[in-house]
Amino acid sequence: MSGTVLIIEDDTRIANWVKVYFERAGFYAEVAHDGESGLDLARDLVPDLIILDLMLPRLDGVELCRILRRESDVPIIMLTAREAPAERVIGLDSGADDYVVKPFDPDEVIARAHALLRRVKDRVQQVLTLGDITLNDTTGMVTVGEEPVTLSQAQIALLSTFMRHPNQLLTRDQLISLAFNDDFDGFDRAIDSQIARLRKQINRDGRQPIQTVYGGGYRFMVEDE
Repeated sequence: MSGTVLIIEDDTRIANWVKVYFERAGFYAEVAHDGESGLDLARDLVPDLIILDLMLPRLDGVELCRILRRESDVPIIMLTAREAPAERVIGLDSGADDYVVKPFDPDEVIARAHALLRRVKDRVQQVLTLGDITLNDTTGMVTVGEEPVTLSQAQIALLSTFMRHPNQLLTRDQLISLAFNDDFDGFDRAIDSQIARLRKQINRDGRQPIQTVYGGGYRFMVEDE
C-alpha cells in the first residue's frame, strides 16, 4: 500500500525522521513546518493522508484540523504530547481520525497509517439510506436531507456501522470491532468524542438518531415509516 502523505510538524528533526520512514514504506512524503504552509500544501497536494502535530506556529493543529475537515475527508493522524489525554480528546474533537502520543515509534505511525488507509480502501461499495441520512460507502459522501456533510474517516466508519445495525444496542467494544476491525487503539472517551462530533454533524432538525444507553453503549434509532 502506498500513497501521498503530508507531514505537518514544526520540529524539523521529527518531521524529517517520519518522512524517511514513510518513504521507506513506499509513500511519497512532503513536509510543512507551520500551520499556514501546511494548509496551503494540503490544498495543492491533495494527500491521501496527513500527519498533523497538535502544537504548530502561525496556525495551530486544532484549528488547522477543523479547516481541513470542513474541506475534505482526508484521513488525519494527530501527534499529541506525552501523557496528555485531554489533548487526544481535543484532537479527535477537531476531526482527527487517530492519534499518536509523543515520543513515538515511527513504525507505529506507519502501522496506523496503513490501518487507516486500509479501512478507506476496503469500504464496502454500497449506498445506505435510513430516514433522511444517506451514506455512500464507496465515496464516503454523506447527506442529511439534501445537504452534504463532511465527516472524518473515523466518523464515516462509525456512521456506516450504526446504519448497518439500526435499532441495535452496540457497546463501545462492538463499535471498535465493527467499525475499525480492532485497529482503533483508543480509549472510551476517544470513541465518545468521535460519536459526539458525529451527532453534531448529522443533527439537522433537532432529531438525534444516535442515542446513548447509559451503562450499555449506543443505539441508532430508526423510526418506522
